Amino acid sequence: MKHETYNRWSIGLHWLMLLLFVLAYASIELRGIFEKGTAQRELMKSAHFSMGLAILALVWVRMIARMLTTTPPIVPAPPAWQRWAATAVHLLLYVFMIAQPLLGWLVLSAAGKPVPFFGLALPPLVATDTTLAGTLKELHETLGSVGYWLIGIHALAALLHHYVMKDNTLRRMMPSAGRHAGAHRA
Repeated sequence: MKHETYNRWSIGLHWLMLLLFVLAYASIELRGIFEKGTAQRELMKSAHFSMGLAILALVWVRMIARMLTTTPPIVPAPPAWQRWAATAVHLLLYVFMIAQPLLGWLVLSAAGKPVPFFGLALPPLVATDTTLAGTLKELHETLGSVGYWLIGIHALAALLHHYVMKDNTLRRMMPSAGRHAGAHRA
């Protein structure tokens, strides 16, 4: 029997990851309102690093959950090009959720700075190399801008499916839907 929604764990992880993205982006954007060297600015940067690394940890849980569960069908079924586009955007989002935090970790490592993760200091991934740190920082910032677009495209597609195409794409991932599918493999 096919279920109409994702299971509650997949739904919970999806929305938790969104919250972590919001916090990661907000903390790095808001750091600019504080002067360099202040405790508040350092707190924003530390929060950014911790949220990014939490995303890195949870993306593996999401991928395992995705492999172990089935994807509920979209009703009515979209055309093949939309299924291909959705697969491509999801793949890019997963690559982003792995590459972006790793790049951040590499930037701090190459800069010889501590890598904070909710009060812990993670080990560096590479030796100190300021030239490498600068290059990786530019790549991390560029990929961060790409992330805005990927997340925006993903959200816009869900809204278009819900309000224009009137299918169940968005409803499959809504938290209230997971209460009904929580005990099922969905």
